[in-house]
Amino acid sequence: MYAIHFYEKNNYVLNQVLRNIPAVDDQVTLKGRKGKVMRIEEIKENVYYVFVEFEKVVDKKKLAAAELAKKKKR
Repeated sequence: MYAIHFYEKNNYVLNQVLRNIPAVDDQVTLKGRKGKVMRIEEIKENVYYVFVEFEKVVDKKKLAAAELAKKKKR
């Protein structure tokens, strides 16, 4: 069992106890957000820091509201 600490741009996200260590370029889902493993650092024998880059979140409600405003101006 390994203690895995997940970070995004030096911001702590989550830690988990896992049986397998994620590999670089693996797709992971943390707290409902999809991300990609960028690098892994071994701190101790069973403690690892995993740096993740999450996908950009697009707010569909804002886009829909902006389109409605454009239609009303016509």
